[in-house]
Amino acid sequence: MFSWVKQEQGGRNKEGEMYQTVTEGLQSLYTKKLLPLEETYLFHDFHSPALEPADFQSKPMVLLVGQYSTGKTTFIRYLLEQDFPGMRIGPEPTTDGFIAVMYGESEGVVPGNALVVDPKKPFRKLNAFGNSFLNRFICSQMPNQVLQSISIIDTPGILSGEKQRISRGYDFAEVLRWFGERVDRIILLFDAHKLDISDEFSEAIKALKGQDDKIRVVLNKADQVDTQQLMRVYGALMWSLGKVINTPEVVRVYLGSFWAKPLQNTENRRLFEAESQDLFRDIQSLPRNAALRKLNDLIKRARLAKVHAYIISYLKKEMPSLFGREKKKEELIMRLPEIYTILQREHHISPGDFPNVAKMQDMLQHYDFSKFPSLKIKLIESVDKMLATKIAVLMSMIREEESKQPPAMVSGGAFEGSQDGPFGQGYGEGISAGADAEDWIVSRDKHRYDEIFYTLMPINGKITGVNAKKEMMNSRLPNTVLGKIWKLADCDRDGMLDDEEFALAQHLIKVKLEGYELPTELPDHLVPPSHLQI
Repeated sequence: MFSWVKQEQGGRNKEGEMYQTVTEGLQSLYTKKLLPLEETYLFHDFHSPALEPADFQSKPMVLLVGQYSTGKTTFIRYLLEQDFPGMRIGPEPTTDGFIAVMYGESEGVVPGNALVVDPKKPFRKLNAFGNSFLNRFICSQMPNQVLQSISIIDTPGILSGEKQRISRGYDFAEVLRWFGERVDRIILLFDAHKLDISDEFSEAIKALKGQDDKIRVVLNKADQVDTQQLMRVYGALMWSLGKVINTPEVVRVYLGSFWAKPLQNTENRRLFEAESQDLFRDIQSLPRNAALRKLNDLIKRARLAKVHAYIISYLKKEMPSLFGREKKKEELIMRLPEIYTILQREHHISPGDFPNVAKMQDMLQHYDFSKFPSLKIKLIESVDKMLATKIAVLMSMIREEESKQPPAMVSGGAFEGSQDGPFGQGYGEGISAGADAEDWIVSRDKHRYDEIFYTLMPINGKITGVNAKKEMMNSRLPNTVLGKIWKLADCDRDGMLDDEEFALAQHLIKVKLEGYELPTELPDHLVPPSHLQI
């Protein structure tokens, strides 16, 4: 049983609130503390529709965005390892709408108009984008183990050249912004042969501004170019991204070929396998971080709602009571950047918390400032209190929930394919080499290590730490690494090394120099034969 503060009679706090889960706490916080502020200052008209229970209770979602024929739908097919209803794959723009791929007991397709009236699905507010969008939005349901943990949103291929001038009939960038605010991960897919970022793609990426922590980039079909070309392609991609994603940090780019077909160029096979495993681990961690992500998004929303309230109430305060309202309104809209600066100083707000000036100026044209509400301090204080105290308690609840019942990681489909057995990442390599061999793997090179050992003047079959250090330092590895190798190799903890322990130390140095990590404890297959009973 969790509660906000110290539990009193019946496990309730002073406000009579009691919460069983973090999700329930988030939902209650939003409804009681933040929603009144949003409704008072027309936040939903300017920024984002109100959140519903399904937004808090839904599974983590992954949004795929990319130009046509970059492999978005194939990527989903690769993860699920089966076709999904409504799937179409081809070199031309095949996916002409949004497809929410979700778990269902039986296969089927739910059309958009039916989807937005389902209270159990987090899509009800998409109704605002009209029939042109809803006719191109479906939910593809199927019983798949991967979808028990996450949902995946497939998007239309972003057009380039003349095609991008054709109207879609709905605001594509705004739909992406809506999804971007609610999903847990945004994956931008690029084709190794199609790196140009069209105007529409650039607008799509800009629509995801503010969600930079969710964005990952995948350079797909990387096996279709050789190593030299891949280096050039990677550099060109980073240059292109730098022009549209205005952040000082470098975006994480995963290289690979995400489909179940033979690699055309195998020289980078190990790189592609390592990259795909990194991406899989990132996706697998989504259920574990889902509550934290929702909490983070609620904090971002609360900060924006506060700033919005300050802007609206300031505009109201500056309006004349009777004459010259239209003229004053135009003046205030023109002075909006200056107003932002005034509010930053007055309320100690970071410039990054303010909405886009140009967009705000455009939207304000359609409102009567004299009808805006004045500043209600109690609503602001309620949100401040939520951010200062309630959120901190929720953070501790998240840790407590995870310790009692850790969320299951994403499993099934491609996530199961190479975790165990000889095709698991790193199997038979580095520290794992020799795990399934009958002989001690170190013995294969022991004759070379013995030659070095006997030049170090062993006494009673052992060399001192001083003599061992001189030889180990030749590897040029840092002392911290060599110290760890010494602890692993000195099996009997006597501060000296016999010939087998020295050979083991040399083997571990070789493993580290080849770029592999060292274990925290020595694996059984590396324990020297003479020390197996110790």
